[in-house]
Amino acid sequence: MIGKIIDWRGSSLEDLKAFPESACAVAGKQLRNIQHGIEPNDFKPINDWGAGIIEIRLDDNSKAYRVVYIAKFEEKIYVLHSFQKKSQRTSQKDVNIIKVRYKEVIHERRTKNDR
Repeated sequence: MIGKIIDWRGSSLEDLKAFPESACAVAGKQLRNIQHGIEPNDFKPINDWGAGIIEIRLDDNSKAYRVVYIAKFEEKIYVLHSFQKKSQRTSQKDVNIIKVRYKEVIHERRTKNDR
């Protein structure tokens, strides 16, 4: 079974590839699990950013990394953003990126379904 397709939004794939090798490997494994319906090991739903948004939490050598995605749709997983978290709260810049990309996905899906 191949699992759900991953749709990388914006620079999310390039940003993930910039993570340290070990964090990138863990993120890849977690995303493969999600493709097959298995929840990630360390995650947090964050519906304040958009319905169905989930954050994978990764720690590597006392640094925190995040991969934010939506998997509520049958055919795809949308990876909205990958970033290093530098403080306790997610920066407003990162939250804005996530919200904009989420809105783009929802708009694209509505437009596609209206055809």
